[in-house]
Amino acid sequence: MRLIPGLSRNRVSAVVVAVAFGLAALCGPAGAQTASDASKGPVVAAAPAGTSQAADAVKAVATSAATIFSRVPCATPKTVKYEASLPHAAHKLIAEGRLTIVAFGSSSTWSYGASSPTFRYPNWLADQLRHHYPHADITVINAGVGGEDVIEEMKRLQTSVIDNKPDLVIWQLGTNAILKGRDPENAMGLIEDGIRQMQAIGTDVVLVDPQYVPATEAHEAETTKMVSLIGRAARAMRVSLFPRFAVMKEWHTTQALPFDVFVIRDGLHMNDWGYACFAQLLGDSIIRSVDQVKAGLEDSSSPPSWQPM
Repeated sequence: MRLIPGLSRNRVSAVVVAVAFGLAALCGPAGAQTASDASKGPVVAAAPAGTSQAADAVKAVATSAATIFSRVPCATPKTVKYEASLPHAAHKLIAEGRLTIVAFGSSSTWSYGASSPTFRYPNWLADQLRHHYPHADITVINAGVGGEDVIEEMKRLQTSVIDNKPDLVIWQLGTNAILKGRDPENAMGLIEDGIRQMQAIGTDVVLVDPQYVPATEAHEAETTKMVSLIGRAARAMRVSLFPRFAVMKEWHTTQALPFDVFVIRDGLHMNDWGYACFAQLLGDSIIRSVDQVKAGLEDSSSPPSWQPM
């Protein structure tokens, strides 16, 4: 089997094992989860009935994972610069050999539109980190619930995030507020309060702003305001920011990728390639931060410092 750069045999093997043990959650011919699934959060569905169907599903998903970037590579952005500062997560990984991450957000954290759990971004991120740190105990919890934004997410912050005692929280937010017509300024205080609660338990935080897709482009003024507000919140609270909007805009404008390369037909959610590339770039930034601490370039015992990410 020929593997593309950045995709290990371990990753393909993990895909096969996951499907074989019924974690494929295939719902219909394409395997995409439904909108109601996304609203419920993570679920584990049974494997397709019949040995032949299960074997075919294993082959299809493994082949897809092995070739996801072969047609369109996931390139490091050239016009968008970002860097994470994650001293707490780095310390846990280096000193204790373990790391717990909570991916907190809405349907694009749950990864609605992915054809199988393999391509949900938290799963792809977990596999990338486990491959890079093979001896570490790495857990990535998918705490995405479709349709929610900051108002709804704050109501479950304790149970979905705090109670899991994470070392790192990746908080994706903003898109549903835009689509629901909410004033972005009303979210600022809630975002800061949420970050304070996370920092109180010593976790690092990465904010993820809205996606660049036709649905958000249709609300250009509101989207621009929300992206700016989330950036302000990251600076004010000295946490990292993954500029998803700018990264995806580069895909479309600088790299000249049509929307259908990374967005499903609803014009809002990403597809397998979109989730995989987003996770890959996010994982690369986490690895760089940990490696900086390991090399002594950043003091992991100091309070988190904000850097543009």
